[in-house]
Amino acid sequence: MEHLADPQTANFEEQWHFSHVVRSRGLLFLSGVTGTRPDGSVDLDPTTQFVQLFKHLMQYLTAAGADLRDVIEITTYHVDLRVHLDTFTAAKDEHLVRPYPAWSAIGVSELITPGALVELRAVAEDPRDA
Repeated sequence: MEHLADPQTANFEEQWHFSHVVRSRGLLFLSGVTGTRPDGSVDLDPTTQFVQLFKHLMQYLTAAGADLRDVIEITTYHVDLRVHLDTFTAAKDEHLVRPYPAWSAIGVSELITPGALVELRAVAEDPRDA
């Protein structure tokens, strides 16, 4: 098992004691990704948050030598799931294309980052093992 750190977001890993990406047995496991700014805050606009979330996801995949085509499963945790689902789906569909990964969307009451509307976990194939 290998724990991969992204230097751009090392402060989050230090603050919360987790790895953004863990490489194990041909897979990449990505911790929850939100649409935070570099200072840890989030934009109030849902579209901006969701687009930023996918930028972060791409950043972590790139650090592991992978990209969005390697994603095989996502789980999303949504505050106000029904209110923002169409907006989130539009952002998701700009970044994740056919063949789509497996996806579960779960409504929650709150997330660790104040103001965050969604957190995404992902599992991807490790292209080093392809």
